[in-house]
Amino acid sequence: MSEIKDIPKHWQVKKLGEVCDVIMGQSPSSTTYNSNGIGLPFFQGKAEFTELYPVVEKWCNAPNKIAEPNDVLLSVRAPVGTTNIANQKCCIGRGLAAIRYKNYKYVFYFLRSIEQQLDKKGTGTTFRAISGETIRTTEIPIPPLPEQQAIVSKIEELLSDLENGKQQLQTAQQQLKVYRQSLLKWAFEGKLTNKSVNEGELPKGWKWVKLGEACNKIQDGSHFSPQIQYDEPGKNRFMYITAKNIRNDCMDFRKLIYVDKEFHDSIYSRCNPEFGDVLLTKDGVNTGEVSLNTLHEPFSLLSSVCIFKTKKNELISSYLKYFIQSPFGNKAILDSMTGTAIKRIVLRKIKDAKIVLSPLKEQQLIVDELESKLTVCDKIEETISHSLQQAETLRQSILKKAFEGKLVAQNPNDKPASKLLERIKAESPKNEVEKKKSRRDVIIIGGGEE
Repeated sequence: MSEIKDIPKHWQVKKLGEVCDVIMGQSPSSTTYNSNGIGLPFFQGKAEFTELYPVVEKWCNAPNKIAEPNDVLLSVRAPVGTTNIANQKCCIGRGLAAIRYKNYKYVFYFLRSIEQQLDKKGTGTTFRAISGETIRTTEIPIPPLPEQQAIVSKIEELLSDLENGKQQLQTAQQQLKVYRQSLLKWAFEGKLTNKSVNEGELPKGWKWVKLGEACNKIQDGSHFSPQIQYDEPGKNRFMYITAKNIRNDCMDFRKLIYVDKEFHDSIYSRCNPEFGDVLLTKDGVNTGEVSLNTLHEPFSLLSSVCIFKTKKNELISSYLKYFIQSPFGNKAILDSMTGTAIKRIVLRKIKDAKIVLSPLKEQQLIVDELESKLTVCDKIEETISHSLQQAETLRQSILKKAFEGKLVAQNPNDKPASKLLERIKAESPKNEVEKKKSRRDVIIIGGGEE
């Protein structure tokens, strides 16, 4: 029984293998690869894909399987279902299949509409993959040729409008990031709260001091991993916070681990995070991200995170957090990094890094002003992100409607799909002869051997 339902009566449902040539890729010997442009472009899988056409990184002078211009290239191995269009004759490896159909864009957009379904058909443990048989038996709705062309035109018109809107949103997103950094820069130049500050000068009463002089403690967590870890909270267990739990402006509790009281006590006597302390990631991929501690209960820290306990009469914790996020603070912190394979911030250098201090009352004014403006930025960012998600949903909706016959009006004067299929069938013996011939031919390009 067909999986495709609710299509116009004059459409037909066929298997891809009945209306298309499906050529499964086959990787040639690695000795035939080159980066010098000798032979045919060689594509192995999704790694070379862009939005429409693959990017050439390698060539092959003795290809086994060839895709022709306008063949649809389908990724058949992890990930399964992604598509591009061959814009030139090329060699395809075993990670791809080429699907050949006269109105290639119709098949291309159809495959994009069922990408998730194709992925679910993948099998295998190490690498999920789909077979040639799975591709050939996948059903496709076939409308009359003029309607296919109208569907493709309408899809491209709507997707073009959608892409333009998406680019505008992404531009706004980037502008928002620039504005955030500008706000933080102005704040610590004194321009956010002092409108008459001269360029390159600090307002009266501002000064540069070492972080170590403005804090009672700057300390990292344990340099030893606990022998026993727990995935769940329990009696006499304490959260063990690491770099993965610290993000800019928030703590992430999604992947928590817990340690016993003995291990916790051995750390807490040296490194005792308290509510409102500043937490900074000092090594790992999130190095430099900073948040305030929002927890009232005690927890343990790994050495990938350090705490700042500010002198309350000199430095407000939120002011320090925003300074670290600013271009000035970010540079000061990252300049204190050492290491080659694994980059980390050294505590001694953090203590020597300088922060610009304004009078305490002005620090609070700066924090209040930043929180007000950055909250607006957060709401705009949330709106943009939601709109981008909606754009992707709309893309899928356009494709879904297209292949249900709901995107363009049907023309009663079009020849029914059965006539098109008869023509395809009439041409198939010729295609079969060509395919058999191609299997007998030995393809040698640029002096290579098969």
